[in-house]
Amino acid sequence: MELKQAMQERRSIRGFKKDPVPRALLEEVIALANRAPSSMNTQPWHLHVLTGEPLEKVREGNSTRMLQGVPPVREISDHGAYAGVHRDRQVGIAKQLFAAMGIERDDKERRQDWVMRGFRQFDAPVSIVVCFDKSLDDNGTIAHFDLGAVTYGLVLAAWSKGLGCVINGQGIMQSPVVREHAQIPDDQVIMTCVAMGWPDEDFSANAVVSTRRPVEEVTRFVGFDD
Repeated sequence: MELKQAMQERRSIRGFKKDPVPRALLEEVIALANRAPSSMNTQPWHLHVLTGEPLEKVREGNSTRMLQGVPPVREISDHGAYAGVHRDRQVGIAKQLFAAMGIERDDKERRQDWVMRGFRQFDAPVSIVVCFDKSLDDNGTIAHFDLGAVTYGLVLAAWSKGLGCVINGQGIMQSPVVREHAQIPDDQVIMTCVAMGWPDEDFSANAVVSTRRPVEEVTRFVGFDD
């Protein structure tokens, strides 16, 4: 698959087949993502790849705590409530997904189940927990920027190999659970996770393609001749 095709066709996958993903294939994906750029070549990322029993324990722990009303515990600052155009885009993708799944506005049970899917890592066979060195936590958000690069590398490389992903902040909202079962060292900060596996083509939401603003809306060209 050419890079252009992968970048244009990649989309978030929220429904997965139960088939396992071979470790060798995951290593290929990670080797590609590991070429991501980073500030001063610091390469601050650590990737914890979960499957099987450890991942099931994370799913169970996340779900139980959220259903019990335990407040989210994240190791990075939350984005808070979106407003304005950002809220509009958030609502827009939700409407696309609910329409694809046939979830009505007043269907509280199915809406709740949709939310819980995120805490269950979307029932994917693999979850990659993305962390960075805690020693860089006092240096501002540069390490966060670097982890964005490697995380995009992960989802793009996975797509090129026929795998689907969704970057899943819900999956680490109960970070103590993730830290315990993924055995993450204390000198690392949990940033996010990536649910990964073979896309289930029968899962309607997988066909949803989010909209993008046109180039002229997001870009200014300065100093160019018209």
